[in-house]
Amino acid sequence: MRKIISEQMQMGQIDIKDIHIELDTRDEIPQLLRGLQHLYANEETRHEIFNILNDMIPEHIDRNNGRSGMDLWNILVLGTLRLRCRWDYDKLQEIANNHYTLRQMLGHGMLDFSFRYARQTLNDNLRWFTPELLDRISRITVNEGRECLGFNAEEPLHGRCDSFVVETDVHFPTDINLLWDAARKTLKLTHRLCELTNTAGWRQTTHLLKKIKRQYRLVQKIRDKEKKSVTQKSNAGIAATQTYIDTCAELFNRATATAIAFQNHVLHDGLAQEILYFIEQGNKQIDQICRRYFKDETIPHNEKVFSLFEPHTEWIAKGKAGISQELGLRVCIVESSDQFILHHMVMENVTDDQIAVSITRETKERFPSLKSCSYDKGFHSPENQQKLREELDFVVLPKKGKRNPEEQAHEGSDRFGELRRKHSAVESAINALEHNGLDRCKDYGLEGFKRYVALAVVARNIHRLGCILQQQELEKEMRSRGVRKKMA
Repeated sequence: MRKIISEQMQMGQIDIKDIHIELDTRDEIPQLLRGLQHLYANEETRHEIFNILNDMIPEHIDRNNGRSGMDLWNILVLGTLRLRCRWDYDKLQEIANNHYTLRQMLGHGMLDFSFRYARQTLNDNLRWFTPELLDRISRITVNEGRECLGFNAEEPLHGRCDSFVVETDVHFPTDINLLWDAARKTLKLTHRLCELTNTAGWRQTTHLLKKIKRQYRLVQKIRDKEKKSVTQKSNAGIAATQTYIDTCAELFNRATATAIAFQNHVLHDGLAQEILYFIEQGNKQIDQICRRYFKDETIPHNEKVFSLFEPHTEWIAKGKAGISQELGLRVCIVESSDQFILHHMVMENVTDDQIAVSITRETKERFPSLKSCSYDKGFHSPENQQKLREELDFVVLPKKGKRNPEEQAHEGSDRFGELRRKHSAVESAINALEHNGLDRCKDYGLEGFKRYVALAVVARNIHRLGCILQQQELEKEMRSRGVRKKMA
């Protein structure tokens, strides 16, 4: 049974729109809660958000019967708070159980003093969101924020577009440590499968794990020495590497026979498939080690794997000073001049110039009042210049290379120069998102990555809304104090 929020208030419970939130503070928690409070207090906006949260419940779940689950409003509050404050689930659990104002926002009164959230409950429920639902909530938040600033829906909107890298939670990849990852997971998962099925043959798993790790560490130590020497390969390195890959190959052959025996088993097929995945990746690393180390071949970039656990990870070199490469995925954002994130896109194996038109079209579908947008040179191509001018009234996209007289006149205009100078403000939005947790994604898998990014964007927009309201209320209070002083 799932509900959005309890309709029946309990004794000692305060209505969310009546909760007192401190104004004279720069902490992110009150600012975010103030934005959430405003979305709840506006009846029309509340119904729109509740309808979106209602769509989060899968069709096979009975909404009126069964064990009561976590309220959907609470999932939204705690999900945005986790990303805004960059907390892990342990920290979120501690704050949710002991922060007085937050518990009021979650609908708990004095009779709920003993109610506690379990860490696993938070972990399971905060994964219910989908990027599509979060995008709808983000749009409502942006429209509400622009209304608070005094703009209407038809007011011309200017955007700033740029991309940055969100790192995945992976270690630096080398062929030998990826092989170790594959061997380690194969051993542990096969041992678990044998315990569940009472299958013999893997009694020495702990011994074999230590043996392979010693061989891996030896190869790693020799490789470090070889990098510093003039001769790249030594006889000791060749022998140690051969022993290491032979031991792993023997392990994969044994584990394959065990996993195939349970491949179509009703209870254990999932575990068997996971074992076969790591075996396949391990054999792939053995092949690449032999080709690169023994045969001096260059491995093509498209054949390389940068993580066995986050296979969507890309090796990205953007040429930044002091950062030779980043491991993750690019994320492109469009920010308004009001500092709201209008739209975002997770970029899989594409570059800036390949998504410039599509992200602009999608942003304009969400916000038809978008009239102009600025980009940096990485988004330029002759085709993009033409298509973006068909989508927008004014395009700020500097051209690479030589310009003809018409292009020089366009880029030399006062409006182009003004919007071009303001484009660098998008870096502030990127920095804010990275501060909201988008420096490194802590969720697992590609779907988890997309959900994590979308939730960070929603948290940023709600926090921005809260900051606007906080500033307006502080100015109103200061004016009120000034009037009282004059009257006295």
